[in-house]
Amino acid sequence: MTVLEGSARVGGILHTSEVGGIQVDAGADAFLARVPEAERLAREVGLGASLVSPATGTAHIWVGGRMRALPPGTILGVPGSLRSVVSSGVLSWRGLLRAAGDLVLPRTPVLGDVAVGDLVGRRLGREVVERLVDPLLGGVYAGRADDLSLESTVPQLNRGARTHRSLMRAVRARPSESPSTEGPVFQSLDGGLGRLPEAVARGLGDGVVRLSSRAALIERVGSAWRITLVGGRALVVDAVVVATPAPIAATLLRYAAPALSGELSAIATASVVIVTFAFPRDALAGAPAGSGFLVPATEGRLMKACTFSSAKWAHLDAGEVAIVRCSVGRAGEPAPDDDDVIVTRLLDELRMSVGVTASPVDVRVTRWTDALPQYAVGHRDRVSRIETALAQLPGLALAGSAYDGVGVPACIRSGDAAARVVLAHLRSQPA
Repeated sequence: MTVLEGSARVGGILHTSEVGGIQVDAGADAFLARVPEAERLAREVGLGASLVSPATGTAHIWVGGRMRALPPGTILGVPGSLRSVVSSGVLSWRGLLRAAGDLVLPRTPVLGDVAVGDLVGRRLGREVVERLVDPLLGGVYAGRADDLSLESTVPQLNRGARTHRSLMRAVRARPSESPSTEGPVFQSLDGGLGRLPEAVARGLGDGVVRLSSRAALIERVGSAWRITLVGGRALVVDAVVVATPAPIAATLLRYAAPALSGELSAIATASVVIVTFAFPRDALAGAPAGSGFLVPATEGRLMKACTFSSAKWAHLDAGEVAIVRCSVGRAGEPAPDDDDVIVTRLLDELRMSVGVTASPVDVRVTRWTDALPQYAVGHRDRVSRIETALAQLPGLALAGSAYDGVGVPACIRSGDAAARVVLAHLRSQPA
């Protein structure tokens, strides 16, 4: 087995580096604890003792110039009751009255796939979409609720909309998928999630992973596959798993599988920027208790989310600094090109939102270009067409976040499935 890694390190968006003397994730900083693949893999590679849970699960929304508590018991922002939304103060009275309509309106037919914002807006009104659903979806997908597929991004709500007249009742009917006291919702690793791919690579042994080996083209050669690398070298292999973002996979397979390449190139992506600040330890004295806050796009801010990392993770609550991570960038709304402009604007917004006036002692700006696939309406149908095309290409499999989930466990599950496909193909070949 050979793993070709295009960059000089393994892990992609799972990467940890030092900020203010502390190892802090530069990309994803947590995974869903109730989906087993990530925790299981961490234990398999010897990191079980390093698994950690957030010290706090409380979060806020910065709306109308004020911090409001995120209502508990939601499914990606769709509330299970009006009471929780009333107490949070996130919605105006007009928005609350409109949301109450969900309890009395006739059933809204859901025919095929629809946009999340379309269904939620028709049931609970635009304020719920703009102040709750959109910020939460933006945090996961860097996309907009009006563009994202209900079927692919919130499947539990998609099912509930077909069996319940009210969306709020549908949320209440699935308490096991809402935050509760039955265990942590998220987990991470002491020292950062970047440790996970590094441990996996070590477990593969020497010589398996080839760093700085970027593929340029994948072609069919008889019953085998030829991978041409940037620089001209080539490998001929019996089977190949392409675990790249969809646009890159489309380019690699443009000649070997034109129809498949076309489907892959149609999956749009969003780029994000993560800015990590190390402030003097007491700089966040005026911030609300909790793990951070979200910012609706309608507020007109550059920041879309802020994590008080030192409060969220006990292993980052050390030394003389407080770690704060801010996220910038939505689909169709690219971040400014100048890092200094981003840092200056974020510092101004931190001052307005939580009263941070201290200068940071360290700053890290990390750009993740085309990092997040956009599951547009009809995404599941596109994935079905991709699977049909792959069935005609023995020895080829795809893996990654572009198909059936963007989280760490979903990507691991995708990789496992791809490995099973190519192993079955190899076993079927004559000795």
